Amino acid sequence: MVALKRMLRVLKRTGTIKIFFVYLAVLGIGGLVLRFIEPGIHGFFEGVYYCFIASSTVGFGDIVPVTRLGRIITVFVTMAGILTVAMVPGVIVSYYTEYLKSKEQETVSTFLEKLEKLPEMSREELEELSERVKQYNRKK
Repeated sequence: MVALKRMLRVLKRTGTIKIFFVYLAVLGIGGLVLRFIEPGIHGFFEGVYYCFIASSTVGFGDIVPVTRLGRIITVFVTMAGILTVAMVPGVIVSYYTEYLKSKEQETVSTFLEKLEKLPEMSREELEELSERVKQYNRKK
């Protein structure tokens, strides 16, 4: 649950949540339109199901567009799915990488600050600093 909340925070901060909602809107609108123009689609949820299957490029084949407009919508929905799948993970990975770099820089800055005050530190503080440096070196 914590990972899901963290992911939602990242999506909001990066603006990627908007891309995701546009994708959901494309699925909904596509499903609604296809419900009225395709004879093989008998309801809104069946249209959304078809759009999701088309956008994920799985294409089970249980529903096939027969009208020209249905095929155009299918192409549009498929492209939206491919772009969403390509963009969202890329943005999340990029954000996470930058986050890790900033955390590492923060750690280095903290070490440098403490090193500047080395002569003033007590024996316990020196041992703690030494232990943190060892932990930092193990992570690299």
